[in-house]
Formats: sequence, C-alpha cells, structure tokens
Amino acid sequence: MPSQPDAPAPAADLALPRARDIEAAADRIAGRVSRTPLQRSARLSEVTGARVWLKREDLQAVRSYKGRGAANLIAQLDSEQIWAGVVCASAGNHAQGVAHACATLGVGARIYLPATTPRQKRDRVAAIGGDWVEVVVGGRTYDEAAAAALADVERTGATLVPPFDHPHTIAGQGTIAREISEDLAGTSSGPDVVVVPCGGGGLLAGCLTWFSERSPGVRVVGAEPAGAASMIAATHAGEPVALPEIDRFVDGAAVQRVGSWTYEVVAAHTPELVAVPEGRICTEMIRLYQSEGIITEPAGALAAAALDSLQGSLAGLDVVVVVSGGNNDLLRYPEVMERSLIHEGLKHYFLVDFPQEPGMLRQFLNEVLGPDDDIALFEYVKRNNRETGPALVGLELGAREDLAPLLARMEEASMQIEPIQPDSPLFRFIL
Repeated sequence: MPSQPDAPAPAADLALPRARDIEAAADRIAGRVSRTPLQRSARLSEVTGARVWLKREDLQAVRSYKGRGAANLIAQLDSEQIWAGVVCASAGNHAQGVAHACATLGVGARIYLPATTPRQKRDRVAAIGGDWVEVVVGGRTYDEAAAAALADVERTGATLVPPFDHPHTIAGQGTIAREISEDLAGTSSGPDVVVVPCGGGGLLAGCLTWFSERSPGVRVVGAEPAGAASMIAATHAGEPVALPEIDRFVDGAAVQRVGSWTYEVVAAHTPELVAVPEGRICTEMIRLYQSEGIITEPAGALAAAALDSLQGSLAGLDVVVVVSGGNNDLLRYPEVMERSLIHEGLKHYFLVDFPQEPGMLRQFLNEVLGPDDDIALFEYVKRNNRETGPALVGLELGAREDLAPLLARMEEASMQIEPIQPDSPLFRFIL
C-alpha cells in the first residue's frame, strides 16, 4: 500500500513502549483478541534443520495481528475521546482490526476505504464492525482516502488510529512476543529466533521491545517484501524515507515509508532485516496451503518465505515464524502461481519471429521444445505483406535444469527468438 497517514503529534505522556507496557497491553486486550496457537511445521523443520513453529495469527477473528494494536490503543481512550469516536484509513487488514476493536469495545468508528477496495473487503469490514462502524468509500487511491480521514479528524475531533506508528499500537502488536515466550517455555527453553513480517514496523518494534528486556538472547528477524523494503531503506538512510515506487503485490506489507516511532525502536536494536523476493513469497504461499493446509495472503507467507535466506544459521534452534494474515482473494491465485513458477525458473517467456510459411509452428515444436516442455501461452499476429510474424510464447519447463538446453536449441533454430527477462518493462503486460 502507499504511505500511511502520520500518527497525531506526540502527546507529552507518550514515549517508546517498554516490556511492562506490552504486559499491560496483554491484560488490556485479553478476551478481545485470540491467543493464537504455536503449530509445529514438519516441512519447514526438515528444510532448515531447526524446530520451526508457526505463530498462527491468521486464526484471529480478523485473520491478522492488526486487531491487537488497534484494541490496545482504542481501549485507552478517555470518555471524551470515546464520545468523539475514532477514524482510520485502510485498504485491508488494519480496517478489519479497527472494526473488530470498535465492535468489542463499543466505540464508534468511521473507516475510510479507497474506491478501488474490492466489495468483498468492504462488506467484511462492515460485517465485522456492525452498528459501531461506518464505512466511507471515497477517493480513487489510498492516499486520497487517508487525506479524507485526516480531514475528518480535524473537523470532528475524532481520534486517528494509525496502523503501526504509535506507541500503543506497537505495544499491542508486541503481545505476540509475550505469548510466544510463554507458550514455548513448556516445550523448550524458549525461542532462539523469531521471524516476523515487516511493513510499517509495528510488529517488529513490539517484538524487539519485549525480547530485548525479557529474553535478550532471542534473535529477531524482520522480513520485508523485496519490492517494498522500506525499513531496510530507512536503516541505510538513518531515518524513515519514502521509497520512490513500490511493488504493491504484498499489499499487507507494502509500505512506502515506515513509521517514525517504529524506526526509532528498530534503530535502537538493529535487528537482522531480510528482503524477500515476491516470487519466493508466492512459492511459500503455495507450500503452506499444500503442506500445512494454511491459506495466507502474500504478507501472511512473508516471514516463512524468509527462512530460505537464513539457511545454515538455524540448525538445531527453536525458530518461530509469525503467519499473518489470511485475507487472500481467490482471484489472486493465478498471479500467485505465475510469480512462483517464474521465480522457481520453471516458466519463461519469449518473443519469436516466425517466418510466415506453412509448417513453421510444427518446426518450432520439433526443433526447440524438449520432451517435458509445455506451451502455456501462444499469441501470434499474422502480418500481411511481411515475411515474418511475431508471437509471444510462454513455456513451462519440467525442471529448472531444462532451461540451458532449451536456450541452446533456440540458438540453433531457424527463427529469431528473444527471451523476455522478468525485469523487462514488457513483463507488465504478462503478469
């Protein structure tokens, strides 16, 4: 998603959260959010040589951890603030978290959604919030919806609920770390490594806060989508910076600029940050579904996908991966499969200049394709009064190793063939 609205100007009594604030948050939101289970992943344990546990935040009522921070912030409003209500802007999980918190706490909310938000998400926000929530759809983009939310705050005196950049939000998200420590205490000495998804940094900051004080030996890793690695950019710049452009595919963690509060926590603890390719995330989404039966959105598989980058450093350790969230649109699965196949080296695209003669397609099949290669896409445009006609050809390979022989056969073929690289602008018309 684009950049989030800034948190209100810090009040005099606001400060970076401490472990005691997370403990207070855990008591405050108890019964309002679920205490989600740790589930052992035999597949990831075998791959890494570690004991890998999945923290199932996708099992929350809103299918993500976002309700924790929202509930902790809203539960601390005074009577005057409750009377004025709350406001947020979101195109996804944060809206559902705020809606759920308001419905359970009895606080009115206006939630601004951009007009591009799918009706399924609009209806779910409205259903979760019930009579306590008014869904306001307006603006073509998230930024326009965020501007409308800020104008509402100025006009009505309502409280803005930021998705990550507020000490109360950070403390609420940090309750995950406390649960992990308590639940693993009966199984082992506790976690050695905790891998969390990182968008704006609220969850990462909360976990760093808890573990630095209560279990300082725990290694906390933040996983960002490679196309929106805004926390890595902030640490390199020494301050939060707005990325000039982002890949919005991992929409639950695609943040253009991290928060000021969250960055301050991250800068103080300098955790390991990993940028995970979007195609790798898609592959993990598929494996989580096929092996563990877990349906995730791209951001939900982000932390598990990061384990591939940590290979060799996890053997024999207790590793916890936060799975959040589970709000995936089934219509996205064709793109998920496509990105995964491309990342795995199993699908490739080519521009083929076919001589406009009978039998050339048959010749292409005989000369170029291997026994396990399959044509997944073929779009041919015949040109009158031309000797050749262009075709866009997508090939799915039986194995990654089949690519080199395929390219060698293409070099020897009687037609001109040009590979389309994934970083080519032409790929915009394929994905």
